[in-house]
Amino acid sequence: MHVTFRQLRLFLALAETGSVSAAARVMHVTQPTASMQLRETSSAVGVPLYEVVSRRVRLTAAGLELARTARTMLSEWQGFEQRVDALQGLTRGQLSVSVVSTAESFMPRLLGSFCERHPGIEVSLQVLNRDGVVARLREALDDLYIMSLPPAGFDLDDRVFMDNPLVVVAPLAHPLAGRARLRLADLQGERFVLRERGSGTRIAVDAHFRRQRFTPQLRMELGSNEALRASVAGQLGLSVLSRHALGERPQDHGVVVLPVQGFPIPSKWHIVRGRTRQPSPLALAFEAHLLAEAPRAAPVRA
Repeated sequence: MHVTFRQLRLFLALAETGSVSAAARVMHVTQPTASMQLRETSSAVGVPLYEVVSRRVRLTAAGLELARTARTMLSEWQGFEQRVDALQGLTRGQLSVSVVSTAESFMPRLLGSFCERHPGIEVSLQVLNRDGVVARLREALDDLYIMSLPPAGFDLDDRVFMDNPLVVVAPLAHPLAGRARLRLADLQGERFVLRERGSGTRIAVDAHFRRQRFTPQLRMELGSNEALRASVAGQLGLSVLSRHALGERPQDHGVVVLPVQGFPIPSKWHIVRGRTRQPSPLALAFEAHLLAEAPRAAPVRA
């Protein structure tokens, strides 16, 4: 069986994009060239590796096995390249990071300061909901994952690097906005707009409300912090958001943090990586950078 590294990279691009044309763009080749290389790979393996269903590529069982094998081989090779680069001071290499959407408020700054120190590296940043990040973790697609609630049932290396306080927010002109102190019971008649079920924020909020025996009147569920901020500013209801999602001046977003007893809900940001994937020197360097620089990215007090 003869398959080249370039063919493995092309097949992996096919597996990750679900399209021959998209894989060709990733590999900077024409679509006919990509199709020919993929046929040669299937011929070398001896069994079909994928099929096209409704204009989308679906991997066969053999294709899934090849994708896993290719991912492992290319990861090991990249690790070797980075170990060699580490001897020269991390002058080049690739770093892949997946983060939950709330972390996009601070991760670009932390990545930017890391890239200033290592200008020769290439960075891939995926911003997804929690389920999307967990799916990439399951497939070991990235070097590191940033989330507030790591999943159970995984063999993980998990390090806490920053607080993630969750606060109650209201429109600027809300009648409760001027109160110096509030109880959760004071919010009983309010409508809430919250993150979608399954998000780390929503899981923490639901658990806190259950402990306090408080049932919010839910008006709407939304999949992004930006949409929640806009909905609160538009007086659709109160919400519970990460303090990171509000910036230094929540009022600039048309919202105010309410001083509700029992809030902020304590939460943490985690650096997660699977133990099945050997960490590269670049991943370890970025992890150390996060631990050192996180205090500068911590949210200010409301």
